[in-house]
Amino acid sequence: MNNRQLFLRHVAQTSPAPVGLEITSAAGNYLFDSKGKKYLDLIGGISVCNIGHKHPDVVAAIKKQADDYLHIMVYGELIQSPQVQYATLLTQHLPDSLNCVYFTNSGTEATEGALKLARRATGRTDVIACNNSYHGSSLGALSVMGDEYWRNAFRPLLPGVWHYDYNSEEMIQAIGPQTSCVIIETIQAEAGVITPDVSWLRRLRERCTEVGALLIFDEIQCGFGRTGTLWGFEHYGIIPDILLLGKALGGGMPLGAFISSHELMNTLTDQPVLGHITTFGGHPVCCAAGMAGMQVLLRENLIASVTEKEQVFHSLLVHPAIKAVRSKGLLLAVELGSFEEVTTTLQKALDKRLFSDWFLFASNCIRIAPPLTITNEEVASACEILLSCL
Repeated sequence: MNNRQLFLRHVAQTSPAPVGLEITSAAGNYLFDSKGKKYLDLIGGISVCNIGHKHPDVVAAIKKQADDYLHIMVYGELIQSPQVQYATLLTQHLPDSLNCVYFTNSGTEATEGALKLARRATGRTDVIACNNSYHGSSLGALSVMGDEYWRNAFRPLLPGVWHYDYNSEEMIQAIGPQTSCVIIETIQAEAGVITPDVSWLRRLRERCTEVGALLIFDEIQCGFGRTGTLWGFEHYGIIPDILLLGKALGGGMPLGAFISSHELMNTLTDQPVLGHITTFGGHPVCCAAGMAGMQVLLRENLIASVTEKEQVFHSLLVHPAIKAVRSKGLLLAVELGSFEEVTTTLQKALDKRLFSDWFLFASNCIRIAPPLTITNEEVASACEILLSCL
């Protein structure tokens, strides 16, 4: 049997019709399949590969750490240099109140940890989340996901979770004395790149502070320069109580984190002890890779050109079939008339060696989230292919 047959037989499938490309290597902004075909990657592993694929600094950091040690002990009991150094680097580039990092295996696990932290720190149970939000796929994260199609088959879920529209006054008014936390994406990604109204976001922050609820920003997709600033919340002058990171955090390796203040985070250390625990979260190889990736992002000043590349996309993606192009930096949603138009266009693009995808809650939109290393010439080439497919 070939790899495709083995894949369909022995690897758990997440959809009835997976893309099924057999990728044998990846470098920079390109993927290479088993037939030697080269694809321009327009989604970067869903916002994971912000510095491109297989950056030599990340590979070197992985090799060095593998030579030193792999897993040695569950998280938090031994001083492991990659965790310490990466947590220090992250907090050096965050507001003073976000000074304590808990590394996890993924963004989903970061969501779970943050929900536990909010309940433990406030002594409250209710959670307010947004419609059309995505925070992961485990049961707690699924409970705060804002779409009944994805939730319903797995009920009963976490009680006391209330969903409201992003940018709505109803959401602000719902925050009350039983609210442990409000969890939102700084930019709603899976909804098709929906940005917050600044005044709404500020009133949300003020209301949380007023009633003692914690404000959680999910920057799992929009962090690490994706939106044109290192962190998405920098656009709005609002600081969360808890920040969720993942995707690009690991430099291509599996890694997530929830970040808060020492005061809040220390509530997980007692009554009960080990209030949150993970075996492989913050794996030393993943932390070494992630730190190398962040250092590349900062040293090569990749964020500085994000807005310019965003504008190139906007200037070129003009076509009667395109209803709208929404964006925040290099996170773009190209809206078409239907899901069928999107899937047809994506398949045609794949035939022309351009790899892209769609959004969970905006299936009539093409996802564009390339490595930040994409060049203006590659942006032009990608747009030309998309327009020809349309």
